[in-house]
Amino acid sequence: MAQNFSELANFLWSVADLLRGDYKQSDYGKVILPFTLLRRLDCVLENTKPEVLAEFKKRKESGVNLDPFLKRKSKQAFYNTSEFTLPGLLADQKHIRQNLVAYLGDFSEDARDVFERFKFTDRIAELEDKDLLFQLVQKFANIDLHPDVFPNETMGLVFEELIRKFAEASNETAGEHFTPREVIQLIVHCLFAGDDEALSKPGVVRSMYDPTAGTGGILSVGEAVARSINSSAVIRLFGQELNDESYAICKADMLIKGQDPKNIVRGNTLSADGFPNEKFDYGASNPPFGVDWKKVLDIVKSEHDKKGFAGRFGPGLPRISDGSLLFLMHLISKMRPAAEGGGRIGIVLNGSPLFTGDAGSGESEIRRWVLENDMLDAIIALPNDLFYNTGIATYIWILDNDKRADRKGKVQLIDATRMYGKMKKSLGNKRVQISDEQIAEIVKVYSTVAEDATFSLEFKEPVKNGNGAAPTEVEPPRIVSKLFENKFFGYRKVTVDRPLAEGKTGKFKKGEKPYDKDLRDTESIPLTESIDAYFKREVLPHVPDARVNKDIKDEADGQVGKVGYEINFNRYFYVYKAPRKPKVIADELLEMEKRFLELMKGVVA
Repeated sequence: MAQNFSELANFLWSVADLLRGDYKQSDYGKVILPFTLLRRLDCVLENTKPEVLAEFKKRKESGVNLDPFLKRKSKQAFYNTSEFTLPGLLADQKHIRQNLVAYLGDFSEDARDVFERFKFTDRIAELEDKDLLFQLVQKFANIDLHPDVFPNETMGLVFEELIRKFAEASNETAGEHFTPREVIQLIVHCLFAGDDEALSKPGVVRSMYDPTAGTGGILSVGEAVARSINSSAVIRLFGQELNDESYAICKADMLIKGQDPKNIVRGNTLSADGFPNEKFDYGASNPPFGVDWKKVLDIVKSEHDKKGFAGRFGPGLPRISDGSLLFLMHLISKMRPAAEGGGRIGIVLNGSPLFTGDAGSGESEIRRWVLENDMLDAIIALPNDLFYNTGIATYIWILDNDKRADRKGKVQLIDATRMYGKMKKSLGNKRVQISDEQIAEIVKVYSTVAEDATFSLEFKEPVKNGNGAAPTEVEPPRIVSKLFENKFFGYRKVTVDRPLAEGKTGKFKKGEKPYDKDLRDTESIPLTESIDAYFKREVLPHVPDARVNKDIKDEADGQVGKVGYEINFNRYFYVYKAPRKPKVIADELLEMEKRFLELMKGVVA
């Protein structure tokens, strides 16, 4: 696949050279992407073209819906009734624009939609005006993009690489359109590891949904992995995507795979749910990190206020600056009910949803709802520098609304932050990758509910000494998997008051016990402890006159204090490192001083 990938990528960059001077580099994608898709579809239909044309000629005057007949003859979910092919257009250079536009118009509806999203007819007119159209058609007509030559996965990677390059050139956020393949593999394998018994049944039918589908990477890998587990499995793919070009590529990919293209919907998932009445076996998503949701505020808030838990956003709303938890709630609303076999979710989130928001805030209430309903199965901490558009800490959340018995009431945390290898060449912010072997090991730790597990030693990075010399020792294994009861992440934030000092006054409501407003404080008490025992042990020895304000209660359960939930991932895996000995530090400073003096000699000379 690597050879195919580089061969095709090199060809496409050679095409880009034709555009230099006539187009800005940031606009290359508007030409190259639709042309690549056109040639791909052209090659897919090539073998059945004569049968389709014969069927069209035979039935076009009958007045019946030709769609099912022509799809049957094309053996695809799309077809084209034109006499032209892309190479065939070269025979009439003078009329190439008219013939190419006519050729596009003779595709079936879903395929036409792909090119309309690219505004391809406008591009064709521009190319003719710049005397480039014939050369472009000639270039693409001479490469075979049939799936037998370039498999779907290779094409997907090429499209993603092109989008990343074009987005970088125009200073757009490249990574919001797709997810690194190894992250997708990890998500998909974890999802299926929790459903292996059902997935292995002959002829099993499963549905998979991505509300931020991008170019369709998660859906494509999901189908491929499922089929590798069970070749008779039928995986029905569903997705929604906001970006026109990504949507078009995803839809074209689904057409070629034989999936129903109607199951790929364009639009904003949060404001216009493309599948309002559907439930799915698997949900998977990499929503944009830290993106505000001002544009959909009114619609989302209205659904929250009017529908409550009957809608998608019942538990609460996160702060405007980050909408990722909205996608989490949306995905949960799409899970197949437990009574019908249950649903599983894998979603990539940054660190913010783990702990942002105090008790009673929207974020905390969403975490509370997820944990108290026992839907959170596991969280996997990923290495930094794994994504194309960010180097920050990222996590995969795995959710299940019908957990198996040994996982009920528990959450597994897996620290995979050191499971990576350095890349020879960075791609945007992506500097590391996870190998297949490392993915398999993480999935093994997850699927066996390995408590206090350690990863294999061969993946340990050597410890380097301070002056950058060669490694002197190998870091010993550390615990990478821990299991916690759901309540472990909860706390009750109580208000602590102290009496007014003698001679001090204040205004208070009727029935309210007087307290010193300057000394009011709060305590966060774990849900696993009683308030009285905690208060007696942690507060009264230091502040004997303190008291818990029992008038301030949680709205949901009516108990004293406000309930909050947070998952402070790093704290649970913290490993104490003893400071280096003073002599080691002193020796390093002396060595640095020597090197500095040597450098200064050269400057003075």
